[in-house]
Amino acid sequence: MAEIAGAKVFDPRTSGLRVRGELHPAWARLMQFCAELGHGEIEKLKIQDGVPVIADVVREKVKFT
Repeated sequence: MAEIAGAKVFDPRTSGLRVRGELHPAWARLMQFCAELGHGEIEKLKIQDGVPVIADVVREKVKFT
């Protein structure tokens, strides 16, 4: 994989985004979590091998308007 100033460059052919042409289940679960969260923040998201593993610090926001 190419490197620029020591940082890895995204290569979609080797990322964990898709498995057999389909969206990786971990990415689908992250999107589902975000939809269920509604309003909030994910401050820390752990990624391993191009796949989300854990949302470490999550804050749910509540609007009173």
